[in-house]
Amino acid sequence: MKQEELNKLIPKAEVLIEALPYMRTFSGKYFVIKYGGQAMVSPELMNSVILDLVLLKYIGVKPVLVHGGGKEVSAVMDRMGKEPEFVNGLRVTDDQTMEIVEMVLNGKINQQIVSLFNQQGGNAVGFSGRDAEILQARRVGQQPVKGDQEGKTVDLGRVGEIIQINPALIHTVSDNGYIPVISSIGSGLNGESLNINADHVAGELSVALKAEKLIVLTDVDGIYHEQDGKQEFISSITGDEIRTMIIKDEISGGMIPKVESCLMALDGGVRRTHIIDGRILHSMILEIFTDSGVGTMVKQ
Repeated sequence: MKQEELNKLIPKAEVLIEALPYMRTFSGKYFVIKYGGQAMVSPELMNSVILDLVLLKYIGVKPVLVHGGGKEVSAVMDRMGKEPEFVNGLRVTDDQTMEIVEMVLNGKINQQIVSLFNQQGGNAVGFSGRDAEILQARRVGQQPVKGDQEGKTVDLGRVGEIIQINPALIHTVSDNGYIPVISSIGSGLNGESLNINADHVAGELSVALKAEKLIVLTDVDGIYHEQDGKQEFISSITGDEIRTMIIKDEISGGMIPKVESCLMALDGGVRRTHIIDGRILHSMILEIFTDSGVGTMVKQ
């Protein structure tokens, strides 16, 4: 082989050598990945995420994927002539909306993700959080509307918050070589389906599994803060610093449940959490197995 060709191959070997310590550290450990947003829109991006997870499984990591599907649910509601309603970022979920949520998350998205895994050489099994009562929840009920001067409250209907996680089925599936794919629908106290925020599910599940990492794939680079009138990217931040930024309204909107999931995980003993731009091809591998990373790592 010519030296010129060898020179092109050597950097590839160097990448693997850089990744080796991380592979050694993470083998046999659970990673919980929250998957949603724009990363689920493009077929190319979806394949990139799936390939990353298949690679993790083959090198001994135990990935567990949690997905929502808010944009798809809203699109189906629009086609059915039903207007989506949100309070404090949570979807008001009446009985008809809950049927749509189950149809989209379980009947479409979950099966689509499982099919992609199978196409890419991975073995995946799809679940609802109701299966084996993985996610036990209760209704959140009446919620005050933030910013309303009159103290208005709204009943969110079949929106749930987790009270208990039963991970036995996940352990069984993962230990037998499969990647669990879980939709964010839980089982209520009366056996009814409840719609749960997928970011919160991922955070709580990472604690229940004693995961090494929680990875939140979203559609922004990570966390920014304003410095001298400019937005500066934060590659590493502590949970306490995150809480301060929330109080100062430096983190708001759709980023709130994502950082909340990171805080849930850290408070429960998860060592590292990451917020990563899922629109970047193979962003998960770049964050986990390179020294520099590409997203924001949130740590204790």
